[in-house]
Amino acid sequence: MRWKADRLAGGKLPGCKERGEWAELYFMMQAAGLGMKVSRPFGAVGRYDVGVENPTEGQQVRVLRVQVKSTIYKRRGECYSLNVMGPKRKKYDPGTVDFFAILLIPVDEWYIIPFEVMGRTNSSLHFSPEGVRQKYRRYREAWDLLKETGLTIQACVDDGWVGEEWGMADQGSSLRSE
Repeated sequence: MRWKADRLAGGKLPGCKERGEWAELYFMMQAAGLGMKVSRPFGAVGRYDVGVENPTEGQQVRVLRVQVKSTIYKRRGECYSLNVMGPKRKKYDPGTVDFFAILLIPVDEWYIIPFEVMGRTNSSLHFSPEGVRQKYRRYREAWDLLKETGLTIQACVDDGWVGEEWGMADQGSSLRSE
């Protein structure tokens, strides 16, 4: 008989850091299972947790910067709550994160929320999955958002580029095509 992983195992981990790392791995597994390519910045100093690339046929690869958050904390009744803070307990700056992926561990539900929706104003979020006035309902399990938008990474150099504009005139000759 095949053993099946406990999807709620992260809720049993004793510390916030361990739960957060588990949530990042769980997010990467879910995204990869949906056909997305995922990567993780090297070291613990990345400005985001997971990079998601989803190349579209005939277009450049798009890399989305995703910050993963999770909670087991219940406020009143069925309302889950968490603080969304960046390094040194500060709010995230625009351009550092494209999406927040928020996992409510006890109910195993993901919310994929664009940065623009939360912006710099919300640092404390509340989720009532069964509530009729759920503010973030449209972002529940909204994995498709990660397939539609992104940061396009492109690079090119002009054949005649010398690098003088950036004080690199000495290096320009080695960059030119022979």
